[in-house]
Amino acid sequence: MTKKNKELTKKISKRISIGGIDPIFLYGHHDCNLARLEERFGVKVIARGEHITFQGEDENVQRVSGLFSLLLERIHHGYDPNNLDLVSTLESLDSSTSAQVDLDEKKGLSEPPVMSSSVILASNRKVIRTKTPGQQDYVMAIREYDVVFSIGPAGTGKTYLAVAMALAALKSKEVDRIILVRPAVEAGESLGFLPGDMENKVDPYLRPLYDALYDMLSTEKLRRLLDMRTIEIAPLAYMRGRTLNQSFVILDEAQNTTTNQMKMFLTRLGIGSKAVVNGDITQIDLPDPKASGLIQIQHILFGVKGIRFVYLTEKDVVRHRLVRDIIKAYDQRENSNSQRNGQMPLNSETPER
Repeated sequence: MTKKNKELTKKISKRISIGGIDPIFLYGHHDCNLARLEERFGVKVIARGEHITFQGEDENVQRVSGLFSLLLERIHHGYDPNNLDLVSTLESLDSSTSAQVDLDEKKGLSEPPVMSSSVILASNRKVIRTKTPGQQDYVMAIREYDVVFSIGPAGTGKTYLAVAMALAALKSKEVDRIILVRPAVEAGESLGFLPGDMENKVDPYLRPLYDALYDMLSTEKLRRLLDMRTIEIAPLAYMRGRTLNQSFVILDEAQNTTTNQMKMFLTRLGIGSKAVVNGDITQIDLPDPKASGLIQIQHILFGVKGIRFVYLTEKDVVRHRLVRDIIKAYDQRENSNSQRNGQMPLNSETPER
């Protein structure tokens, strides 16, 4: 081995203080996060109280320690470490800062920038912040555009963040009411024979929206807002013929709308209103997935000013760490089946940007 090769593969050790942050948030129960960290970044990790040491090849240690320091700085600037998926968060930081780091090196700068973590909603119940670069982009788009489409897999916070942004807009009196809408499409199951009236039958479809609201508001306050019709939750079919002024309108599970339903929803928008449309085009429950209004709208409205499309990926998943791996596995299977059949996979339907 040449002297140069030895230098490239030299072993180093780097110690970092976590600065008063509860180790359980970073290390996980029984240090489970550290084992994944070792496997992902090819370093040995030793945690002792409030200090963590990285050992291994120079390049790997510098990379993971730099990302770890950046994460710690974000936490000290307000990033919420609760339910932190350490490895996924570091991967997100890695992908989002790599281009900026290259630019900074050309300018002679040595430290990567600290990514901001937007506070969306602060209440007595909790403080809601963005947790990934993709979520940050999504929130900024909602602030800047009147119509935003968010397309991405489960667990990326599409609905949750949209509801939080709607409540923030209501709190600051930017809008007078919030309207949450979902298409009532059966996901491989039939509810037609359930007892009760129409409201009882469609309630299960709307339950995820209630869950998000209950997580952000007290039960008493939510009931009061619902009774006053300041917050309205309804099936998509109930929107026909309405004009929604001074409203924050969210269409959830939009992959299950038809092209005509999507047009009907978008043309309800009135003066002073904002619309957010969410969906996952890999989980379409329509008889013909290609007829999904969310797939078609990307081509129909491509290039229209004042409208923004945001694409979230598995890197933005903030649920259990296995959700990201499950999404990847399904995507690989879908792509493999599409290639064998000579078809384009559903998740490749987005127009060139």
